[in-house]
Amino acid sequence: MCGRFTQYQAQVRYLERLNWQAPLSFEPSNEPIDRYNIAPTTHVQLLHLDEDGLRMSAVPWGYAPHWARGKGKRPPAINARLETAVTSKYWSTPWKNGRCLVPADGWYEWVKVPDDSKRKQPYYIKLKSDEPMFYAAIGQFPRDAESEPGDLDGFAIVTTASDKGMVDIHDRAPVVLPPDVAREWLESGMAPECAEDLARHHAEQTESFEWYEVGKDVGNVKNKGPGLIESIERPAMSR
Repeated sequence: MCGRFTQYQAQVRYLERLNWQAPLSFEPSNEPIDRYNIAPTTHVQLLHLDEDGLRMSAVPWGYAPHWARGKGKRPPAINARLETAVTSKYWSTPWKNGRCLVPADGWYEWVKVPDDSKRKQPYYIKLKSDEPMFYAAIGQFPRDAESEPGDLDGFAIVTTASDKGMVDIHDRAPVVLPPDVAREWLESGMAPECAEDLARHHAEQTESFEWYEVGKDVGNVKNKGPGLIESIERPAMSR
């Protein structure tokens, strides 16, 4: 995790949920983003601070420092493990200076079918409240309105070990921050250890989520639309 997620509401809705009271450096749209099957390497709407306030801009999903790019090297990482990111050379710069948020509505995981190891059943995971959520993320992105997107721009979602019943779905999960913690996560000048504490001890707990089986069409990135998040059988399960 996390390898596929949804971001389908309007920019204004995510900002309402975030309850952002400080300046904005963009004009939020009322048009739904309508993305129900976001895959790595695609551009994703990302919330981050620049010189004039909070900005939402399209940034590629996947990050690698300049020295880790090039022929023969591994592709940009889409997830950053909370347990090691704060001390890792790979993540040192974005953890200190590139904290950002991915506004989202849920994510997908695939679970092996007990009687057929070659088949996997997709699940959709969301907040029980049906409210938007905010993934803790780190990356590199334009810092002001005049900056052009760069070849090194990109982000990764911070993940942590799953807990309780969610372990049955996957052993990793994104760090989902409540709105008040999400706002704090964006603050510039915060010590790396303080950011780690926010992600480790103040994220949404497993009890806040529910998950259920969805159709296998989500496995093909070409498939779109709200039908991908519809339950295919029983009511939502949670632990």
